[in-house]
Amino acid sequence: MKNRNIVVASAFLLGVLPNLALSQQVAPNKAFTAVTGPIAKILSGDNAYKTTDYVASFYRDPASRGFDASLDSVVRILKAAGYVPEDAGFVPEQGPPRLTYRIESKAALKNVWSPLGASITLAGRSKPLEEWSTNHDMQPGKSWPTPPDGVDAEIVNGGGGSDAELDKAEVRGKIVMIEPAAGGRGGGRGGASPVARAAAKGAVGVLLGQRLPTYNQQEKNRTAINFSSVAFDSTAKIFSLYVSLAARDSINAALAKGPLRAHVVSQSVFEDRSERKVVAEIRGSIAPNERFVYSAHVQEPGANDNATGVGLLAEMARTAAVMLKAKQIDPGRTITMLWGVEIQQTREFIAEDTLRRQGIKWGMSLDMVGENTALTGGTFLIEKMPDPSKVWVRGEDQHTEWGAGQNMTQKDIWPHYYNDFLKQRCIDESNRTGGSWVVKANPYEGGSDHTPFVSARIPGVLMWHFTDQHYHDDLDRINMVSAAELQHVGNCALASSVILTAGNHPEYARATLDEIASIAERRLDAEGKLSLAAMPKSSADSQRVILTAWRDYYVGALAKVPEMTLPHLDLAAEVAAAQGRVMKKAEVVLAVIK
Repeated sequence: MKNRNIVVASAFLLGVLPNLALSQQVAPNKAFTAVTGPIAKILSGDNAYKTTDYVASFYRDPASRGFDASLDSVVRILKAAGYVPEDAGFVPEQGPPRLTYRIESKAALKNVWSPLGASITLAGRSKPLEEWSTNHDMQPGKSWPTPPDGVDAEIVNGGGGSDAELDKAEVRGKIVMIEPAAGGRGGGRGGASPVARAAAKGAVGVLLGQRLPTYNQQEKNRTAINFSSVAFDSTAKIFSLYVSLAARDSINAALAKGPLRAHVVSQSVFEDRSERKVVAEIRGSIAPNERFVYSAHVQEPGANDNATGVGLLAEMARTAAVMLKAKQIDPGRTITMLWGVEIQQTREFIAEDTLRRQGIKWGMSLDMVGENTALTGGTFLIEKMPDPSKVWVRGEDQHTEWGAGQNMTQKDIWPHYYNDFLKQRCIDESNRTGGSWVVKANPYEGGSDHTPFVSARIPGVLMWHFTDQHYHDDLDRINMVSAAELQHVGNCALASSVILTAGNHPEYARATLDEIASIAERRLDAEGKLSLAAMPKSSADSQRVILTAWRDYYVGALAKVPEMTLPHLDLAAEVAAAQGRVMKKAEVVLAVIK
């Protein structure tokens, strides 16, 4: 009898609740076209691509030579766009400059490592088995160099690098190849012990095999190497290099035929260098102490991760400057842009100034934002700030292969319109260009520059792509980047901040109220169907908890929309009407969950 009631209820609900994709609209929201139209004409995916290409040419450990060269390229773009040093002063009658930048530096860090190149050439072969130009990650961070002219020595297989295996291989005076342990990367981050053991036994160098994560598809991408590092060791000053699966197989095949020698060159430097970050701002005209903050991390050596974020944010900064000078935008709040070390830069920006922290209204991480999805296998995603989908993962809202991150409960969720507002701006961009650009979202997972925002209870999201078969490996080069994808992401990312910081456009808030109410209605429709589908294995009470959580989330989110205006307008009647729509829809959906 119970199962039959569920079937009847399902049939009823399917007739009541339309089958609409979450947040989808037929055409871009006309209320925002005065912003989105000019941005789409001025922002250049090709410009972002060119900067990405330049940044991707460097290995970018924090404070390293490549890291600083990348920051310098951003500063050149900012200067050309009209940003002036923050401490340059201003003409009193004109007020503070609207476009500024500053370079923040820390005390010099010790033993900052910068790679200069490497190659492995087997005896009797003219072409290197592996070289830095094609295997950007073959040098582990903090690894020691060879002499300038390299090392000539016999290669032996040292198995997994245990003392017994190294003794059996008789490694003294030789280059020892160490195979990766199951689930390991052959001495990955902090895994210096195989290198130290080999050095203690007289080896002149170590070749480290890697076992890559499943999503890297190592059997397919046989030349790929994950970037990683070894612990700094001032005693065991022998070189270490990573070898790909293809290189490892080639060495083992050669060893099977008899003794094997190789010429290895690995050049790097250790220096004391200051760690820097660049902060650019478009000063708000009404409430400059309130702001929208973008973060694009510089370190990590990939093209998509994260030269794309660096290049795209620089192009967004240029585009906003052009529009400000042409009086096409006039942000009432400040738009802040950060380029530095992932998570650290954002955490410091939030924590270093309590007044500044109070004024941060929204945050966005731009990380892996330009992937050629046909080549990487990923898709564009908005990783949301925690909403009910983080607690109840179902339907369209699924975690990625990156991992779910920390568990959260209902108390960890706070209502806000930000997730849906951003996704709709991206859907507007997709619809504006014919609907071929795929826009998806995933529940909060953490791990990038949006994490400090969320931890500080500031609305924060991540724009990214996943799953990516070249995530954190050295096949993540410029050929995996798409200028068109950079264009799409840049258009909707910049439009979002310009609209949210405008302040003196009450029509934006009114349009957002209507938009979020419509999205809430569609969400409740979709969640109602999911609850009915779950009923054979779940109680009606537990499903009502989920649906009620979504209802309350959107009722609370709508209450926050008037904060978009400066000064905050009394939109109580409009808010109440929008909330009434959500409550009415919730009543319909809840009525059939019995």
